[in-house]
Amino acid sequence: MLAVQVSKSTLLRYSNATATCTAPVRSALSTRQCFCRSTMLPSTSAAVSRHFMSSMTAERPAEENHFALILGKPGGGKGTISGKILKDFPQFHHVSSGDLLRSHVRDGTDLGVKAKQYMESGKLVPDNLMIDLVMEEATPHLDNGKSLLLDGFPRTVTQAQALEKEVHVDMVINLDIPTETIVERIADRWIHEPSGRIYSYSYKPPKVHGKDDVTGEPLVQRKDDQPETVRARLQQYDDVTSPLVHYYEGNGVLKTFRGTKSDVIYPEVRAWLEETFLEQ
Repeated sequence: MLAVQVSKSTLLRYSNATATCTAPVRSALSTRQCFCRSTMLPSTSAAVSRHFMSSMTAERPAEENHFALILGKPGGGKGTISGKILKDFPQFHHVSSGDLLRSHVRDGTDLGVKAKQYMESGKLVPDNLMIDLVMEEATPHLDNGKSLLLDGFPRTVTQAQALEKEVHVDMVINLDIPTETIVERIADRWIHEPSGRIYSYSYKPPKVHGKDDVTGEPLVQRKDDQPETVRARLQQYDDVTSPLVHYYEGNGVLKTFRGTKSDVIYPEVRAWLEETFLEQ
């Protein structure tokens, strides 16, 4: 009896066959999966062989799910582009690592309590804890055949390599927006702090001036949104993430999109995603 692990929660068992692992499945869970080529016993008829292979195809979970990342400077339109992707590609489930962390801390989950201890002591949340947060959210969706779009993590090559031990990242969208464009955007930005929802009076105003669309609570402008502070933060982002961009370029999974307006950039993103899905 041979067991082939295709996900965390699913085992397919086949008899009268041996299997040889050849290459990782092109899927988000490929680090936990393998293509298996059946080698039937000499006495097995061609009809039985066809039935066996048909059963494998029918029972094995879909392999077309992706684990995608969206990279870009703070204020560079990742949220806007992600929203458009979800509308056009409902097979994606979106995860913002920042929103996920805040929700766990707010809800007092086991992972949230651990993360809060680091945050309150002024320390960065460890990579392994962030990966646990992401995978706890992602795994049920991936196991059900959904693709994942992750925003905000990883930010370093070390984090990317640690994440790769859990999932295979096969699509990376890199938004390259000019610094001055982002400085102008952020100067016009207002935040609903409890949720992290962002508004801009120039292109995404709240329905009621100064109020969050969902809760009606007041919006605030962060003190660190001053132009010089923003420029310094963006330079720091470039310094930290430039190796990450090169890492994913080297893996052959990254595509960079340049521009100043999301409405102009997004059609290119959509075309690339459509092409990638059609290659399945």
